[in-house]
Amino acid sequence: MARALINVPSKAKRGEIIEIKALVSHPMETGYRTGPDGGLVPRDIISRFLCTYNGEEIFSADLFPAIAANPFLSFTTVATESGRIAFRWIDDKGQAHLETAEIVVE
Repeated sequence: MARALINVPSKAKRGEIIEIKALVSHPMETGYRTGPDGGLVPRDIISRFLCTYNGEEIFSADLFPAIAANPFLSFTTVATESGRIAFRWIDDKGQAHLETAEIVVE
């Protein structure tokens, strides 16, 4: 299962634009590579990535086989209130993973 390194500022001022970063550790197998037995290795990529801020979607991405292994995603949002930023992704095997980070808005 994929792990992630999440970078969210722990504090921000109301109205400040903050940068959010996520590095997801996942092999991202395209399904085009052959294995030791000569058969194709089954595709297994992160197909959907979603980020919410206190339950409201602020970023989402559909990923495709051309994406690199261990994808790095970076985006911005406006700090509006203290709360939880949640990161969720689903891979081709149907496995979902959730990571969260807290932010305090002053």
